[in-house]
Amino acid sequence: MTTSYVRYIPDQALLLPPSLQEWLPEGHLAYFISDTVDALDLSAFHARYAQGGPRNQPFHPAMMVKVLLYGYATGVFSSRKLARKLHEDVAFRVLAADNFPAHRTLCDFRAQNHESLADLFVQVVKLAQECGLVKLGTIAVDGTKVKANASKHKAMSYKRMLEKEAKLRAEVEQLLVQAKVADAAESAEPDLDIPAEIQRREKRLAAIAAAKQRLEARQREADEAKGRSEDDDRRPRKPDGSPRRGPPFKRDFGVPKDDAQDNFTDPESRIMKHGNGAFEQSYNGQTAVDAQNQIIVAAELIQSASDNDQLPDMVDAIEANLQALPEQVIADAGYRGEENLAKFADKPIDVIVALGRERNQVAGIDGEKYPHTAHMAERLKTDSVKMAYSQRKHIVEPPNGWIKSVMGFRQFSMRGYEKCRSEWKLVTLSLNLRRMAYL
Repeated sequence: MTTSYVRYIPDQALLLPPSLQEWLPEGHLAYFISDTVDALDLSAFHARYAQGGPRNQPFHPAMMVKVLLYGYATGVFSSRKLARKLHEDVAFRVLAADNFPAHRTLCDFRAQNHESLADLFVQVVKLAQECGLVKLGTIAVDGTKVKANASKHKAMSYKRMLEKEAKLRAEVEQLLVQAKVADAAESAEPDLDIPAEIQRREKRLAAIAAAKQRLEARQREADEAKGRSEDDDRRPRKPDGSPRRGPPFKRDFGVPKDDAQDNFTDPESRIMKHGNGAFEQSYNGQTAVDAQNQIIVAAELIQSASDNDQLPDMVDAIEANLQALPEQVIADAGYRGEENLAKFADKPIDVIVALGRERNQVAGIDGEKYPHTAHMAERLKTDSVKMAYSQRKHIVEPPNGWIKSVMGFRQFSMRGYEKCRSEWKLVTLSLNLRRMAYL
């Protein structure tokens, strides 16, 4: 007796026009993202096409936004992979309604509308608040390092720049002399393409010169923040310009350290140490997470590896996004600082900031010199504050883990601080949509 299988005829054509919506189960994330985007204000995207004029018909912005958001929510960040998914993945085909923008079109849309995409973050957070998913009771703040779209091997130290610049100038001079000798002798075309070699070296010289200027400009800003000036003769001075005690500065004003680096691929990224001990070209992604449903209510990106000084900015971002302040804000020791704590003295917020590791809090703080830090140290000894701070890891660290391990976002696709800042908001926005879809 032959086995009876379920009917299988791969060459059978569909007898009726297919409905793409029938290919996805109810409650699928793609439907939620589609309905949410339809409820958002996309006027900023439409404004790009409002002036008209001769051009090819553009793809509908709502469709492009849905495809990007679903791609980021499911770990598809590359424009080439997104374009491939539009042909291979049912959910993408449903969202695109059988539109097939090329990878370059998707890439350009993301780059040209990066600010508008970032603005959608605020709209979604407000929507979550209206749905009762954000309570602004307890907020936890943390930072995570994300690799830039740049290799650390494409960076060069200031000392190496000086050496390489001198070497290239010498090579250019030698090539110019060689070119003059060849011209004077009216010889046949030399084996070496001297003009091309000169052009290549001059292009490299220009890139190194630009990198040097960026390093020197950053160093001047840092020196000015320390109260230095160009005519200080390396001597420490008071704000009124009078000399003060202390050893002389090791370098002239505006001269970077020998090991200060600049990257040629993404100059605005910085070398940062990651949790695994590796040093990579990176940005520091800041997140503020609501304890109620672990919705990210504020997301910012900084160029510093240190989280210090970011706590007031993150609270300001929460207030700007939701027009309200949280009742309690919790942060680890990376956000400690007398000036940071002083900024919350007059605000109706219960701020809890660790002064060290949980079981190794700093003791013996000078209360007269650091009154706010000393007060925090006393508060951290109480059981109620210890209990509140113990919730920090459970609130803020999982979203950062989901971004990197579940969504797979470990490196930016775009380059430059502003574009990466927008992409960070796009990533956190996509995570919020995933959370909201199943709450």
